[in-house]
Amino acid sequence: MRRLLRHPVRLVPFGFLVAILIGTGLLMLSPMTTHHEYTPFVTALFTSTSAVSVTGLAVVDTPHYWSDSGLVVITVLTQLGGLGILTGAALVILTVSRRLGLHNRMLVQAETLEYGLGNLRRLLLHIGATVLACETVMTAIVTARLWLSYDYSLGRALWSASFHAIQAFNNSGFSLYPDGLLAFSRDPWVSLPLAMGSIIGGLGFPALFEAVREWRRPARWAVATKLTIWGSAVLVLLGFVVFLLIEWANPRTIGRYTIPDKVLAAFSQIALSRTGGIEVVPPTMLREESYPLLTGLMFIGGGSASTAGGIKVSTFFLLAFVIWTELRGEPDVTVGHRRLATASQRQALTVALLSVAIVAAGTAVLIALTNHLPFYAALFEVTSAFSTTGLSVGVTAALSDAGHLLLIALMYIGRVGPLTLGSAIALNTRRRLYRYPEERPIVG
Repeated sequence: MRRLLRHPVRLVPFGFLVAILIGTGLLMLSPMTTHHEYTPFVTALFTSTSAVSVTGLAVVDTPHYWSDSGLVVITVLTQLGGLGILTGAALVILTVSRRLGLHNRMLVQAETLEYGLGNLRRLLLHIGATVLACETVMTAIVTARLWLSYDYSLGRALWSASFHAIQAFNNSGFSLYPDGLLAFSRDPWVSLPLAMGSIIGGLGFPALFEAVREWRRPARWAVATKLTIWGSAVLVLLGFVVFLLIEWANPRTIGRYTIPDKVLAAFSQIALSRTGGIEVVPPTMLREESYPLLTGLMFIGGGSASTAGGIKVSTFFLLAFVIWTELRGEPDVTVGHRRLATASQRQALTVALLSVAIVAAGTAVLIALTNHLPFYAALFEVTSAFSTTGLSVGVTAALSDAGHLLLIALMYIGRVGPLTLGSAIALNTRRRLYRYPEERPIVG
């Protein structure tokens, strides 16, 4: 433990692992299921990992298998996993004691490396207030809609709205309905608030706070904020247009909708599937052309220090600027009149290539473990697990225990891997007093 405390960044994967094991133990208890029987270990472990990693993949029928107590545990695990284990613990300490000691601030900095120690208390309070405000607004709108228009009782409407609001903001894919939000795909009062909450939660708190603070002067935003905000806007808009064109005439998805309903369903699905996993259009009914689009969006994910997974928007667009600079023959990579550090370029390249390797290896292993599983389905499930998105083409529940354990490992790595890797790279920066002679090998 002293070694862990000496390097607080190492506590991040340790904290997530402890939370997963605690959640697994709770979900194995008989009161957590509707049939009041003990849950098998792998099923409980998979569900707990999926909740803590804010993925939302499920091996059982969530609304029918888990009791209200089990759903509450899943909701708490999702909220804790979305905030971050150390950040959530620090918020509890602040709430109870109204102070945060130097030791605890150093631990929290493992998850918020962008900030200095002096700003952490105010940062944590802003995070807590932002999460509470966003989830409250979504809950209020959806509750009113379900209560007034769908003949839900007030209690049932409030429970359903709050559950889905927490899932949407934390970019998780659990739902109280077997077919996700398919029944509300043409209802803007339900799908739009949840879609916008997913987008906001996927931006990341650093970019979100700076964008709000300097909303009149976006030219003054930091490079990371510009890449995240404008990059997310480009991905959502481009994904929405392409998805709408592909599925426009598909009678099994949105082909039978009116034009406004097609636009609403396509936008909501892209917003909720880029980083979250709640279904608005059934993934099993999509045209084959839609799977590469969704797989790419899931792999990119959301913003840094957000509730979303993936390699992150800033990483993807930073590499895009590196490629564009190389094609133009420029000596430096610049974004918004700022030169990007070489170390940042190396870190982005490392994260991207390692992620590609993990997804490729996971896809190969999953195909080997499962008979007659199509390549696109294996790639989709593996990418969804690694990017902590939660969309599924319907094969997760049918996998063997070995397949489930593989997805569990991918969800865990996807939630803590990029963060741990980036922190490890930053901590392992070395300074040498000499340099070797330069040589340029042939490339391409």
